[in-house]
Amino acid sequence: MNKKVCSFPILFALLALLIGTCAVVFPASAQAAPTSTGSITVRGTVARSYDAYQIFSANVVDGDNDAKIATDLAWASDAVRDAALPVLHSAGMPNSKTTAQEAAEWLNADSHLTGALSARLARSLQSSDAVSVALNAGKASELPCGYWLMVADDDAIAQGEAGTAPIMALVGGSAVTVKPKAATPKVAKHVLEDGTAAWQKAADATVADDLYWRLSATVPAGLTAYDTYAVQFVDTMSAGLDPSKVAASMRVYVAAGADGGFDAVSTGKYGRVGAEPAQGWTDITAQCATKVAADGKTFTARTGDLIAALGGADAFAAGARVVAVYNAPLNSACNHGIAKGNPNEVYLRYPRSPFADQSGDAGFTRTPSDDACVYTWDLALTKRGSDGDKPLAGAVLSIADDRGRTLAADGTWDAEGKATVTTGEDGRVTVSGVDSGKLEVREPKAPKGYTAFEGTRSVTVKAEGLDVDQVAAAKPKLTITAESPLRADSADGSTGSLEASLINTPTGTPPSITTGGFMPSTGDMAMYAAAAAAVVGAALIVVALLVKRGGGSHKE
Repeated sequence: MNKKVCSFPILFALLALLIGTCAVVFPASAQAAPTSTGSITVRGTVARSYDAYQIFSANVVDGDNDAKIATDLAWASDAVRDAALPVLHSAGMPNSKTTAQEAAEWLNADSHLTGALSARLARSLQSSDAVSVALNAGKASELPCGYWLMVADDDAIAQGEAGTAPIMALVGGSAVTVKPKAATPKVAKHVLEDGTAAWQKAADATVADDLYWRLSATVPAGLTAYDTYAVQFVDTMSAGLDPSKVAASMRVYVAAGADGGFDAVSTGKYGRVGAEPAQGWTDITAQCATKVAADGKTFTARTGDLIAALGGADAFAAGARVVAVYNAPLNSACNHGIAKGNPNEVYLRYPRSPFADQSGDAGFTRTPSDDACVYTWDLALTKRGSDGDKPLAGAVLSIADDRGRTLAADGTWDAEGKATVTTGEDGRVTVSGVDSGKLEVREPKAPKGYTAFEGTRSVTVKAEGLDVDQVAAAKPKLTITAESPLRADSADGSTGSLEASLINTPTGTPPSITTGGFMPSTGDMAMYAAAAAAVVGAALIVVALLVKRGGGSHKE
């Protein structure tokens, strides 16, 4: 009886892409006698265990040049045949072809066995009476010779892992090792710095001002086995962030391709964010669901099917980028200064495998977390007399930020720019929870017996070192400068406390500049003061540099 020889140089094209295992060729010379079993080892970090289904039994021997030769192909069982044939026929194999040899030859022709088809075969086998064999990753297993379809066990897929398309391997002859390629999504988080209109890992902001955060996910190319694919951002905010605007402000966008940036929307002055998607991006907010937890600390933003959103499996095969943008301002409970900051953390849930149930959370695993952080500062402005540097009560001041708003007595900002503040017995006015930038100061009314200065003088707060690749690497430098008769006194980056004075001369005193002494540095800060200027309008400067101990986290 003549034996049928199965020669498939590109049989199951997925093998070449995923594992690079031995080819199957026609025999060129006499071969060793076939054995009844063969050894196979699944390596890599895709999953800890696999379910293996034998599709075809065969006699298998080693050929030349690391090739394998399979003969006498037969269906592994009636259950396997009954599960596989409907899938193959629906994929285009003629209904007249029913034998194992015919099925194998059709799968080899024109590389019919794609990732999507192998997944359909696996689904059919899983729902049939076909029996699987459990394989532990990294451990050699003995299996009957033939073609096996290996499917990652969903229950054995952990954080940072993902089941790929099923792998077809020919077992028999010399030992076989396969290594599925890991293909897991990544997530990143950034906050919008209004001074530069750039997305950064760290920024500073004024309490209650709109503050936009961006979540970005990269779905890798090559995920061809999925019928649907959804991801879910899981965001945890510190107590200093206000969750009340999250749900209403959330916008979600998707773009095809794993490569490229994440500029899904435009950004502008004062931290504004556009709503219209940039070229190449699609707004999918209507297909997404955002849920904020009752405690306001955590929310989730779940996409709809990304494959459908991109227009089909062919586009999705190139990978995808997903961006979610939302507004979460600093609130009155926020941390001030660098020591703690106000961190915001995210991780991404993604499907465990092409076979996972995506209707709930059980079918998903997750990425490691990524974070961003926002800071805010406090400026205390003290009215002082040039005659002894004593604090002065009763000075009426107009303090305007770079948006034209003026500070009101209750600490809020008046958008019409008409509010003023009056110094108390300690001579102080505090601008609490303020962004870096320039504050313009006027003195509509001086204390009794003193002369108000004319025009406007500025105090400038500058934060450097926030544009970093990782929040933990940030070593922000806080600087305060002031135009005379304002005076820069101190800067404490750890607490975010800045001190400046406004000097008044007694009525009838010839104009002069009195700078007084600078406050000493404390803690981890080194403070540097410029020499007092001799003319009106010259700037005084104080710098505080925080050197973090141990590279610690900003998390509370």
